[in-house]
Amino acid sequence: MTAVRQGAAGRRNRRGGALCALAAGLALLCGCQSTAPAQTPSDGGSVTPAATAPGAGGTPSAANAPGPMARSVPSRLRIPSIGVDTPVMALGLASDGQVQVPPIAKDAPAGWYDGSPTPGQLGPSVLLGHVTVGAYGDGVFLHLDRMRAGETIAVTRADGSVATFSVDRVQTVAKSRFPTSSVYGNVDHPELRLITCGGTRISGGGGYPDNVIVYASLVSGA
Repeated sequence: MTAVRQGAAGRRNRRGGALCALAAGLALLCGCQSTAPAQTPSDGGSVTPAATAPGAGGTPSAANAPGPMARSVPSRLRIPSIGVDTPVMALGLASDGQVQVPPIAKDAPAGWYDGSPTPGQLGPSVLLGHVTVGAYGDGVFLHLDRMRAGETIAVTRADGSVATFSVDRVQTVAKSRFPTSSVYGNVDHPELRLITCGGTRISGGGGYPDNVIVYASLVSGA
């Protein structure tokens, strides 16, 4: 896949126009074509906060939260609680303006949307992954909806550093009500978004009706 590369100003300028395209592109994730008419994403929907994991410390307060890291693209994603250890590929925008998604293939990796900050930079870094990959079976984010608040996510970056995040909450929301601004909007500290499909699979190859979204905040970077 061809990655879209622009400077920081260019990424900020295109963010607003790209948000709806990004949300629309998620309908293609893991064969998730919806049988419902396309609708403009909103910030509504059904939200299920993650339960706090036993012994989990949660996200640090703003006073002791780590500062942003320098830009460095992600190379590997590890989520011990759900057994994820995967390379990360770069995803840009396709010719139709929709976000690219990882291939439907055996052992398909997670993908980082290169119009978002790199993990550890200021703002929400966005990673996508499949829940299923057609005839190949389970996808890398099959168990994303099992994550709980306080669990850790580690992203190894090209410069050798590791950005470690703590889960704030997990949301399952209908694709027709995708929370675009909550996922892609500006925030005042480094955050991470993990996105896949969710809900009961629609018969007849209709994909999945929902998205599962994990929201996490940076707790260390070294």
